[in-house]
Amino acid sequence: MKRPLPARRALFVALCLIPVIAVAAWQVLPPGRETLATVQVTRGDIENSVTALGTLQPRRYVDVGAQASGQIQKIHVEAGDVVKEGQLLVEIDPSTQKAKLDAGRFSIENLKAQLQEQRAQHELAQQKYQRQQKLAAGGATREEDVQTARAEVRATQARIDMFQAQIRQAQASLRSDEAELGYTRIYAPMSGTVVAVGAREGQTLNAQQQTPLILRIARLSPMTVWAEVSEADIGHVKPGMTAYFTTLSGGSRRWSSTVRQILPVPPRPLEQSQGASPTSGRSGSERVVLYTVLLDVENTDNSLMTDMTAQVFFVSQQAQNTLTVPTAALQRSSRADWQSAQVVAANGEIQSREVRIGIRDRLRTQILEGLAEGDHVLSSPATGNGG
Repeated sequence: MKRPLPARRALFVALCLIPVIAVAAWQVLPPGRETLATVQVTRGDIENSVTALGTLQPRRYVDVGAQASGQIQKIHVEAGDVVKEGQLLVEIDPSTQKAKLDAGRFSIENLKAQLQEQRAQHELAQQKYQRQQKLAAGGATREEDVQTARAEVRATQARIDMFQAQIRQAQASLRSDEAELGYTRIYAPMSGTVVAVGAREGQTLNAQQQTPLILRIARLSPMTVWAEVSEADIGHVKPGMTAYFTTLSGGSRRWSSTVRQILPVPPRPLEQSQGASPTSGRSGSERVVLYTVLLDVENTDNSLMTDMTAQVFFVSQQAQNTLTVPTAALQRSSRADWQSAQVVAANGEIQSREVRIGIRDRLRTQILEGLAEGDHVLSSPATGNGG
């Protein structure tokens, strides 16, 4: 069966066009261009930053302890509760403090009664002394009796002074006992959120040996990031420097801040604080020195929580919508702030070009002069030159 004439003509025309298309493609793609590994100069954002890991903590918090010993009768709050300054938090059994207070009051009453008795004795001694003085003026008594009466006046006055001092001492002790009784009711020292409760109802506290911690109140805004920056990078971090951080739970969200403080001394391990060698148990090459950097951030939506891990970026330089090229595509130059790039022209020719660079990050470099957007440069200049 023969093909129709129009179909045979179409097939013939198509076969004739194949060489023409091949020649055109060879002219559009210069010889060797398709084998070169190149990268393109593009626009984008770039920043030079120092990275570190940090932990989130409340900027302001207070540990609430017990100043009175006794058994906890009632804890009025739980972790997560929002409290106001002056709100009752904990009640401790006041039986011991009340008994001590009563004993102090009885002691003062006893001392006051003795003082009254001693004042009466002093008044009597003064009368005896006055009588002896009159008798001595008429020569009707001995000088020895006059001196005895005068000594009795002084002795009774001294005992009055002693009882008055004892009363003042007992009153001071009573005020201390009253304060200790007040300590059995613990109130919030500031407004905030109860973030931890470390005691239970029925637990017995001993405030004589140390202050038992019962709970912690914190203000969850602002929060502070305690970032640990390595010794190699701490010189690039300055107070007031722009920074931002991310968290595992925050996804792509960024929190912006500035460096508030750089602690001048790194945290010391426990063994060092006890006098051990700084490198005890480890070689010098394994020793990593980390410095603490503090930055604050508002937490109005309470999305940041205590002890969250933060990836912190301290930004030293940044530029937006600027020309960039992969750092691997550049070579060193004899001039400062300049580098060389191997530019592939449209005809496939390779040209060495000096370019002025700016900010660098881990992968890309900012181009300030020498290249234009869309230029193709060899991604591996050393290999390109060798070819």
